[in-house]
Amino acid sequence: MGAGVAGHTAALHLKRKLGKQHDVVVVSPNSQWNWIPSNIWVGVDRMAASKVVFPLAPIYRKKKIEFHQAKATTILPDGDAHDPRSQIEVEYTSPAASGSTARIPYDYLINATGPALNFAATPGLGPDTGHTVSVCTPSHAVHAAQELKAITARLKNGEKLTLVVGTGHGTCTCEGAAFEYVLNVEHELRRHGVRDNADIVFFTNEMELGDFGVGGMIIKDKGSFISGGALAGTLFAERGIRTVLGAAATAITADTIEYVQVDGAPQSLHFDFSMLLPPFRGVPFEVRDRDGRDITATVFAPSGFMKVDADYAPKAYEDWQASDWPKTYQSPAYPNMFAAGIAFAPPHAISEPHQTPDGVMIAPAPPRTGQPSGAIAKAVAFSIVDMIQSGAKTPTHTAPMNHLAAACVASAGTGAFEGSAVAMVMSPIIPDFTQYPETGRNITETTAEIGLGGHWAKRILHTAFMYKMHGYPFWWVVPE
Repeated sequence: MGAGVAGHTAALHLKRKLGKQHDVVVVSPNSQWNWIPSNIWVGVDRMAASKVVFPLAPIYRKKKIEFHQAKATTILPDGDAHDPRSQIEVEYTSPAASGSTARIPYDYLINATGPALNFAATPGLGPDTGHTVSVCTPSHAVHAAQELKAITARLKNGEKLTLVVGTGHGTCTCEGAAFEYVLNVEHELRRHGVRDNADIVFFTNEMELGDFGVGGMIIKDKGSFISGGALAGTLFAERGIRTVLGAAATAITADTIEYVQVDGAPQSLHFDFSMLLPPFRGVPFEVRDRDGRDITATVFAPSGFMKVDADYAPKAYEDWQASDWPKTYQSPAYPNMFAAGIAFAPPHAISEPHQTPDGVMIAPAPPRTGQPSGAIAKAVAFSIVDMIQSGAKTPTHTAPMNHLAAACVASAGTGAFEGSAVAMVMSPIIPDFTQYPETGRNITETTAEIGLGGHWAKRILHTAFMYKMHGYPFWWVVPE
């Protein structure tokens, strides 16, 4: 279920390993695959939306993968009174079959549905019914570019305007996308010669810059050790970007963000243009047993994300451990079900959560995107292959985020000669204070550098992953 980074990766690996003897079925409401990291460039009108998407159906036909353009609505892991097979109920979204439903049986199920974009969490948030733009999807990014173009024209006419980029709720994740977008917006305004007329504000639920929902990091930079927050702060200071930290947006009007910080005092921030990311929820499903009873809470957390082999026991923030995080991503309720990428429920926050006296949460949620999504999907696929081909009773491959390193290239502006990006490596993703008592991470492997080389690395990654996800010859050589 799902055909994003995790779902598409898993499907390609499964078919490559299992061949013609077994059926691989993909169910996704979207007809196209999207390389989400490059939506940033679409959102500043420096890359066409057509360059970040491609149709899934032709690739699946070529690979002999069965594709249903549909959204899954119900999981029946025990079947029902008429059919004991595990199955899912789907509703088709393709133009030819829109609204029709079907049941699809499965022997193994991977939930790789990604996030539901929860714009409704903050009144007035979002491009559809609210007052802010987004870069979460290609169409959102195109709309953001159009709005930015209009703002740039006003700036060229001499108006003094405020642009706000950041997070639209106290529990948002993926702050890195907002970080990239604000730097790209600033870069574009300089390129158009209107930077001096713009007040640019980075508005975030992070208590410190560079937190990114992973508790920040200490990095090695040319022999010195500095915090990620110090590096981010330097970038913002050089570019004249103001910050509002530890903020939870509570309501958004046509030109104002109402928000609170930890003290709970009501505050407001005017804007003329604003790109604010939404919080994520799990894609909603019903899970029913053979008698039709609702057992959703057995399989999914209240957040809508699927429970896997993690330690979900309630505990204080200071008592969590890196070992609480999952290794195999197998459902404890149903051994033939797995979750990959954003779809699995994290056991706890990585960044320390805060709340106002009135109980408004200001707590960056853990990211599970990009490289971790691909690595998890590959491990899950390989475990299923071994369970099918070798009769393994338990998963044979693991991808624990407290062991995985993550490489990330955050664009600070695009351009063949004037572009730049921050190339970062974080090892491991989940800090492990048992193994690395001082910082939680391997300080010799956690690095960051900024420059034109970083921009070209990001551009090369775009090309490499578009090649990989098209399933071109030797696609599997490109690492997740």
